[in-house]
Amino acid sequence: MQTDHGLILLDGGMGQELRKRSQQPASPLWSAQVMLDEPQLVVDSHRAYIAAGAEVITTNNYTATPQRLARDGDPNGFAALHKAALRAAHEAASTSDRRVRVAGCLPPLVASYHADQVPDELTCRRDYARLVETQRDAVDLFIAETMSLTHEAVAATRAGKQSGLPVWTALTVDDHDGGQLRSGEPLADAAQAVVAAGADAVLINCSAPEAVTTAMPILARVGVPFGGYANGFEAAAELKPGGTVDGLKARESLTPERYVEHVEGWVEAGASLIGGCCEIGPAHIQALSQRFRYKR
Repeated sequence: MQTDHGLILLDGGMGQELRKRSQQPASPLWSAQVMLDEPQLVVDSHRAYIAAGAEVITTNNYTATPQRLARDGDPNGFAALHKAALRAAHEAASTSDRRVRVAGCLPPLVASYHADQVPDELTCRRDYARLVETQRDAVDLFIAETMSLTHEAVAATRAGKQSGLPVWTALTVDDHDGGQLRSGEPLADAAQAVVAAGADAVLINCSAPEAVTTAMPILARVGVPFGGYANGFEAAAELKPGGTVDGLKARESLTPERYVEHVEGWVEAGASLIGGCCEIGPAHIQALSQRFRYKR
C-alpha cells in the first residue's frame, strides 16, 4: 500500500495509546507493564493503527531493555516481554486484508531524551546486538528510534544491519532547534554518521512537529529516504529517567487536522516516511491516510 505520493505510512505512538486504553496506573516500565497486565490492549492498539491506514507497525518493546528492566522491573523478563511484543504485533498484522510490515524496535537503552544517560559505546554495541538477536527472526525491518546521541544511533544501526534486514534510524532533536540532536550535536553530522553505519533511511521522531519541519531539509541532503514522526507533548524532555508519562502534558491544539498540516510541509521537503509518536493516535494516522489518499 502506498500513496499517490509514494509515501509509506507508519503507525502512531503506542505508549500513550495504551495509557488511554488501560485502567492500570502509569509505571516507569510504561508500555511494557501493559504487556504483562493487559496484553490484549497491545493487540487492539496495533489493530487500530492498521485500520487507520498504517502499513508499518512497531513492536511494543520500547522499555524492555536490559538497563530499564534492571532499574524498574525484572531483568529475567527480557525474553518473555520481547516474545509477547512480537506475538502481539503479528497477531494484529495477520488479521489485516493487506500486507503490514512489522518493525522491530531498537530504543534508547536507559532513557528517552537524555543523552547524558547513554551508556558507553561498548555497552551500546553489546546490548543492541542482544535486542537484534531477540527480534531478528520475527520482524521485517528494524527501527532504531529516539536516538539522542550519535554513538547510540550508530551502535543501534550497526547492530540492526548485522541481521541482514533494513534499518531505519530515527533521531530525536531539540524541540527548539531541529538542527541539532538533544545531545547538542549537529543533526547533519549525526545523519551522515548513521548513513555511513548502514542506515537505509533516516527519520526524526519524538520531537515537536515544528522541530521536525526544521530538520527535513537537513535530512534531504543525506542521500537516503527520510521522514518524520513527531510527538504531541508540550515538553517531552521533562520526562526524567525512571519517571512516568503522567508528568507530561499533551498539546491539546495538535488535532489530527493540525498534525496533517505539519506533515504536509515534510512531504513538500521530500519526506517519504511519515507517521506519529507519543500522543499521535489512530485518528491522526487516519487523517494522514485520508489526506494522502492511501491506496489499498
